Amino acid sequence: MRHRHRRSTMRRAKRAAERGTEPGTPRRRGRSLLALLLSVVLLGVLGVGGWYGYAAVKNFFTAPDYTGAGTGDAQVQVNSGETATDIANTLFKAGVVKSAKAFVDAAKADPRGDQVQPGTYKLHKHMRAKTALTALLATDSAGNLINKISAKVTIPEGTISLAAFELLSKATKIPVADFQEAAKDPVALGVPEWWFKRNDGKPVAKSIEGFLFPATYEFNPGVDAKTVLSTMVNKFNSVNAELKFSDTVQNTRNISPYEGLIAASIAQAEAPLPEDMTKVARVLYNRVYSGKFPCSCLQLDSTVNYWLRISGKEAQDSKNLTVSQLHDPNDPYNTHDVAGMPIGPISNPGKEAMQAAQSPADGQWLYFVTIDKQGHTGFSDTFQEFQQNVELAKKNGVL
Repeated sequence: MRHRHRRSTMRRAKRAAERGTEPGTPRRRGRSLLALLLSVVLLGVLGVGGWYGYAAVKNFFTAPDYTGAGTGDAQVQVNSGETATDIANTLFKAGVVKSAKAFVDAAKADPRGDQVQPGTYKLHKHMRAKTALTALLATDSAGNLINKISAKVTIPEGTISLAAFELLSKATKIPVADFQEAAKDPVALGVPEWWFKRNDGKPVAKSIEGFLFPATYEFNPGVDAKTVLSTMVNKFNSVNAELKFSDTVQNTRNISPYEGLIAASIAQAEAPLPEDMTKVARVLYNRVYSGKFPCSCLQLDSTVNYWLRISGKEAQDSKNLTVSQLHDPNDPYNTHDVAGMPIGPISNPGKEAMQAAQSPADGQWLYFVTIDKQGHTGFSDTFQEFQQNVELAKKNGVL
């Protein structure tokens, strides 16, 4: 037994010598140090991960947001039909807000949060979300959006296309030549082809005249001439549908919608006051369609002046128009010698003029003339009565 014990002791001593340790030294000490080191590393990793996890959760619930009114400039485009989330993403990408959720939260908290109008807006970068929303909704005393960038232009009733192009060019900085080029194809701008047909067999001036509805428009930066004119044509189409103008003219007046539009354009040009438009329209129809007026000619100076203007010449007062101008055989808008309505509209009529042409007043009038400086018009059935109104106009300093 003693012999076996001595041999076992010798083997343990040999293994200890190979390890470089004294026989009987405990081995747990190294293991404890390793475990401690691993614990420290693990806790560090968990600490860092926990911090980032906390930050992510915090951001999810609180939505990162800037605190000030912002600095610098940023332009953002809000499109029709976009939700608060769509707008929020646009603002975030433009650097306006710190997070899309901050803007969505601001929009939800504001009763007007879903009332942001389409358009291009000038804002700042790094804006508080609530401030950005307020900037998108801010209006002046007239109700105009303060921070919306647009070209605003008003086209008055009775403006001819050439004059409209100049107004549009001034507002949008688009060359007049671009509008003239785009206007060459009115059908491509949205005018239905059927408008350019007549019941009287006369030629048709297939132009944009008459279809550029007079109103106030706002156009976004970067818009082109075709888009501008198409917008105005679309407005005309909407008003035509609202009034049922083309259907009413064709069904109740028994004339083509185009002839009715020509009548509306003349009533717009000839009647200074809206209340006289229905009577002017009646005179036009009586002269052309009743068979009671010489040669069924309109005999109007306004059509002569329209031809002068689109030919690059100045319009004239009636008393200054020459015989050659009144009876110019090369004038396609000559109504002194050519029967019926002229080949096309002579202005862009507004809603009241269109209503007058589709529902003219009842009467046998064949003549009219402006009788005072307030713009009132005198109507008469006979030439003798007409002459009396002319004398009254001269007395009032109109003629």
